[in-house]
Amino acid sequence: MAVKPSRRIEYKEVTYTDEQWILLRNLRDKAMRLMEILEKSNIKTIVHGSIARGDVKEKSDIDIFIPEPPSSFIMETSIERAGIPINKRLIVQATPIYAMKAYIEIDERTYISFPLMRMRKTEREFYRFGGEATLEDLRLDRRLSGVDKRLMLIEPTEKGHRESCILGNESYVARILGVSLETVLDRVHALMRRDEVGRTGVFIEKEVGENETFEQVLEKLAEQNPAVRRRLKNI
Repeated sequence: MAVKPSRRIEYKEVTYTDEQWILLRNLRDKAMRLMEILEKSNIKTIVHGSIARGDVKEKSDIDIFIPEPPSSFIMETSIERAGIPINKRLIVQATPIYAMKAYIEIDERTYISFPLMRMRKTEREFYRFGGEATLEDLRLDRRLSGVDKRLMLIEPTEKGHRESCILGNESYVARILGVSLETVLDRVHALMRRDEVGRTGVFIEKEVGENETFEQVLEKLAEQNPAVRRRLKNI
């Protein structure tokens, strides 16, 4: 008989090593440099995932997100003027109902992304669900709670973090993170499906050419793909 997830919250205390604290500091310093460059152009950013929570590993990515972006030209100009080369530019849409996003790859573990169309509430709250931190949070050395890919709630402590499984405790997690229950259930479904069937391909992934803008490529994709046109209209 299948075992149902326990509704009792069981915590595990995790203590970070000196090496983990140093790694976290180095990754946050790198994120802050990029976020400060964009801030000088009045572009507000967040960093999300393990860097916001604090539970970083050697292969942790730096994921910077711009919730309300200006034109891509302003962002790219800000980065290039700071002497930071852009390795690759991509447009990605996970499924036909998800917002299409632009990704600027600085290196293989550092990305700046922003939406190319209005996001649904659950899409925006995805970042808070996983843990998001502002530039001010990083400057003040704050770590924020969020859920990792194992569906474990990570709550920072003085010595590291406390973690607990969110299955059976979705309403509690929604309150703790300040997101809707719908968002929590949506992410649980997505991550459990990935665990069952493995990572699936994305609906659209298009590299942006050297002489193209994100907006130009989006316009072409909308002309060619009815699903993209529908998603642009449904905002």
